[in-house]
Amino acid sequence: MDNKLKVKDLVTIGIFTVIYFVGMYLLGMIGMIPILFALWPTLNGIVMGVVVMLFMAKVQKPWGLFIMGVLPSVIMFAMGHTIVLLIHGVLVMLAAEFIRRKDNFQSFPATALANGVFSMWACGSLVQILFVRDTYLDMTTTMMGEEYATGLANLVTVPNMALIYLGAFAGGILGAFLGKKMLKKHFEKVGIA
Repeated sequence: MDNKLKVKDLVTIGIFTVIYFVGMYLLGMIGMIPILFALWPTLNGIVMGVVVMLFMAKVQKPWGLFIMGVLPSVIMFAMGHTIVLLIHGVLVMLAAEFIRRKDNFQSFPATALANGVFSMWACGSLVQILFVRDTYLDMTTTMMGEEYATGLANLVTVPNMALIYLGAFAGGILGAFLGKKMLKKHFEKVGIA
């Protein structure tokens, strides 16, 4: 198997990134209510985990998952989020990439675990508040209003973030199983057991 990303792989990465970003954005609309923003990483892991699983079945080469996973963080950073989100995305995607490689792209347990870790990148949207609180809350107040920003600030605590990360991971694992069930023929074709 050729392990280098080719133009076809990069096109696939681009297509899946667009699909992922649009789906993630639509699911993120539940965040219009601050308390529901805490559930978004879990919901995103479940629903968009199916998309990530299909991507992993299609692109079984080093750095494919990393690139696809970092691009949403880059886009969100370009749209005004803080550098914390970008750094968080890179670190999470490095972990997911190396987990994915564990069994040479052929193991469902490693793929599911990578999907769980991948899903935790969405927590970066909230974890920014712990690291650059004033900057993030100023940005949020400007875009969503003071009441929303205050509700979000009260929601994001270290214990709550631990639960949000756990929910995102669990959502990603559930999304992996849903993806495997829905996309069984794709997984059989590439030999992911």
